[in-house]
Amino acid sequence: MFNMANKAKRPRKYNLELRSERALDTRQRILSAAKQLFTRHGIDGVTIDGLSAAAGVSSPTVYGLFGSKAGILKSLIERAFFGDGYKLATERTRRTSDPVELLRITASISRTIFDTERKEIGLMRGASAFSPELKKIEAEFERVRFQFQEERAKLITRTFPSAKALGLAKVRDIMWMYTGRDIYRMLVIERGWLSEDYEDWLANALIKSLTTAPVAGAKTFDQRARKAARNAIP
Repeated sequence: MFNMANKAKRPRKYNLELRSERALDTRQRILSAAKQLFTRHGIDGVTIDGLSAAAGVSSPTVYGLFGSKAGILKSLIERAFFGDGYKLATERTRRTSDPVELLRITASISRTIFDTERKEIGLMRGASAFSPELKKIEAEFERVRFQFQEERAKLITRTFPSAKALGLAKVRDIMWMYTGRDIYRMLVIERGWLSEDYEDWLANALIKSLTTAPVAGAKTFDQRARKAARNAIP
């Protein structure tokens, strides 16, 4: 009786695993086709029907797996941003509580994200620079990136008097600004820096900005703002 029950369950489990493998394969074929078409024609120049034909699947299958063209684009960006390299880098943050080391790891994470993005979808982004869909999804990922830095920013603010003087909000803003794509683009892509040089510079910039005591006699941002408000003409 027990053996018969086990035998009855095996084909069902096998079929489920087979369907899961096929769905994963189909998903990868759609993403590969989308990446090629988005790079060639730009995101706005590609339709679901054209994409499904290139991938060799039906349009309902594409909609069923991704929901929309924006869903496909989001999956491509997510794969580029948060792939294996990102997972390895973020794993390092769980193995240390040293705030300075966490800033170095923050620089490493940024380099990993933008190196991978440049390799995986750089040409696609270039072909779709003015796409509203791309801008919307990238804004969403920027919010995610900002949120992921929160715990590190809290630790920095608790640990260093200079960061505490700035306040958590400004510490988060500084980390987010320094680790953004624009600085990577200017230094690595436009000026030709090696990405490892970018990472070293970024780590040192974060450490200097957030852990070094301010120069004696220098006014803080809030002090300058209050003085400006007092001197403002009504």
